[in-house]
Amino acid sequence: MPSTRDIRRRIKSVKNTAQITKAMQMVASAKMRKAQQAALAGRPYASLMNEVLAAATAGAGEFQHPLTEKREVKKRALIIISTDKGLCGALNTNLLREAAKAHSPTTVYVVAGRKAAQWVARLKRELVAEFSYKDAPEFAEARAISKFAQELFLSGQADAVDVVFTNYVNTLTQKAELRSLLPLGRLQKLEADIRGNGASDDIQPGSAREYGYEPAAPQLLANLLPHYLNYQVYQMLLEAKASEHSARMVAMKSATDNAKQLIKDLTLEYNKLRQANITKELLEITSAAMAMGN
Repeated sequence: MPSTRDIRRRIKSVKNTAQITKAMQMVASAKMRKAQQAALAGRPYASLMNEVLAAATAGAGEFQHPLTEKREVKKRALIIISTDKGLCGALNTNLLREAAKAHSPTTVYVVAGRKAAQWVARLKRELVAEFSYKDAPEFAEARAISKFAQELFLSGQADAVDVVFTNYVNTLTQKAELRSLLPLGRLQKLEADIRGNGASDDIQPGSAREYGYEPAAPQLLANLLPHYLNYQVYQMLLEAKASEHSARMVAMKSATDNAKQLIKDLTLEYNKLRQANITKELLEITSAAMAMGN
C-alpha cells in the first residue's frame, strides 16, 4: 500500500504534467486557428480553378498532354503527407493505415513529414524522396513536391502517382484520404470533396459558367495543368496542417482533463489514507491511556 509521501509525490508529478499539457494545448490552439483559416481560405480558389479547367477541358476537344497520359500501372508512387511530431492522437495512425492499404510490391514512396519517413524506413520500403514543410506551408514547398511527382511520371519511373493526406473536416474530425494526383483524368468540382461531404461531382460541359479563353483552350490547359497540380499539393499541405494542430489541441485537452481527474482521485486517496493514519494514532493513544489507567 502506498504511503502518504508516495501519493504526494505522485500528485506533484501529475500536476507538473498537467501544466505541460495545458501549455501545449494553448500553443496548439493558437496554431490551429491560423492553420484552419489558411485551409478554409484556399478552398474557394481550388474549387474555382477546377471549374475553370473543367470548362476549358470541355471546350478543348480531344486534348492530349503528357500529364494526362493513361498507361498500364506497373509501378506506382505514393506521396504521404504526415506530421513531424507526435502527440496528436490517432492522426498519424489513421494516415499510415490508409497508406498501408495502398501498398503493393512495386510501390515507391515520397514523404513529407518525419513520421511518414520513419514508417517507411521501419517497414524497409523504397523511399525515393523526403520533403519537409513548415507550420505555415509555403507554395514553394508544395511546388517542389509536385515537380518531383511530375518528373517521376513523365520519366516513366512511375505510371501513377497517388497522395495520402489528412483532410480537415472540423476541429474534432480529420479524415485520412487517398487521392489520385497523376495521371490527370477528368477534372472534377472539389468543393464537396474538400469539405468532406462526400464524393465530388463531375462538371458537365453545360453546367459550368461560360468562359472566354485567350490563348485557345488547349494552350491554356497546357500552361495551367502544372500550376493546377502545384496548387492541389499546396491545398493538401494546408489541410494536413489544419488537421494536425486540431488533433493535437484535442489530444492535449484530453490529456489535461485526464490529469486533473487523476489529481482528484489521488487527493481523495491521500485524504482517506491520512484520515486512517490519524484514526490509528488516536486509537493507539487511547489504548495506551486506558492501559496506564488500569
